[in-house]
Amino acid sequence: MELNELKLVTASNIIRLRTGKNMTQAELGAALNYSDKSISKWERGEAIPDAYVLTQLAELFGVSVDYLLTSHDKWEKPKENEIEEVRYSVGHIIALAVIGVLTAYLIAFVTLWLLGTVEWRLFLFALSSAILVYMILICVFKRTRQLQFVIMLFVASLLVIVYFFLPKANPWQLFLILVPAEVIVYLACNVKIPKHKRVKKDP
Repeated sequence: MELNELKLVTASNIIRLRTGKNMTQAELGAALNYSDKSISKWERGEAIPDAYVLTQLAELFGVSVDYLLTSHDKWEKPKENEIEEVRYSVGHIIALAVIGVLTAYLIAFVTLWLLGTVEWRLFLFALSSAILVYMILICVFKRTRQLQFVIMLFVASLLVIVYFFLPKANPWQLFLILVPAEVIVYLACNVKIPKHKRVKKDP
């Protein structure tokens, strides 16, 4: 039996045994200390479990290793809805969070407006809060390539808020602080020195 055929046979047997026990790919993966992505690859015939995992599978399903490697019926590739890989759009999640923050401030602005108070400075807080949420989420989802620029923008937004809320009108001197503050943020974000890859020498 060729390797590709063996992969398909094993895949068919794993699918039948797993579904026969009403187990999900995630549950089977947890039982074997593997991810559901690994189970999905095995069931698509893209890979085959090693000998140790085959032994684990045999014990789990109460069959022999030979049973797992022997054809019992024709293999059929699982349907897309049977592949239990749930993926989320990180970009959409971040966009929803940022728009949600802006919407909350817009609701507050409209409410105050209806009550007879027009407080446009709320949008300054809205901008700063949206930047903060964006900054947190790109850290959570490890999309930190532009993090230093987001932090610099956040610092600038805080200074704008202070500028418009100070008792003195138009204290432009406040923005003199912005230059060293942005330099500090930039240097702090680039303080790490990338490790050079070691070149392995042939013995």
